[in-house]
Amino acid sequence: MRRLACLMLLAAGAAVQAADGPPVAGRESLIDPNQYRGLAADHRAYRTGDIVMINVLEATRAKSQAATEAGSELDLNVGLAAPSTNYSASLGLGGGNASGAQTTRVGELRTQMSAQVVGVEPNGALRISGEQSLIVNGERQKIRLSGVVRREDIGADNAVWSNRIANADIELLGVGVVSESTRQSILYRVFKWLRLL
Repeated sequence: MRRLACLMLLAAGAAVQAADGPPVAGRESLIDPNQYRGLAADHRAYRTGDIVMINVLEATRAKSQAATEAGSELDLNVGLAAPSTNYSASLGLGGGNASGAQTTRVGELRTQMSAQVVGVEPNGALRISGEQSLIVNGERQKIRLSGVVRREDIGADNAVWSNRIANADIELLGVGVVSESTRQSILYRVFKWLRLL
């Protein structure tokens, strides 16, 4: 009889624990099931807040060339012959004009930086935005990048090339001694505005 009472108490305790849910130790786990990704899982960025590495390799080259050439020539010969003498006269006019112009512009930017996924488009594309600041010898350089990346363009190393970013907006800013030295002086800008230069 005593054994039957003990078994009933154990069964009642198990029923109460099952009604309360998982044991307390499971609630205090260090792993969040909603955020956990296994060791063999794909670790590429796919949701808001994830970090993706950007390999920036941008090279621009523009060249414009124009040339014009014009020429004209006029020859006039007059001759008069008589039994005793010959008279001849000639007149020649010529002119030519040639002009040409050429402009060339080259720019290159190579760096690696990280960007954060700030949104997910309805088609699954990722909107990214990132900023990197670097100070070299008192010259502050800041790189800003934003755009849209397709998930399939992100490599297994969680990196994407900048030429795979749609609507890419890449900006390089420099503030310091070097940028100040390339800035035109106020006097030069005033004379340029008055069209004296």
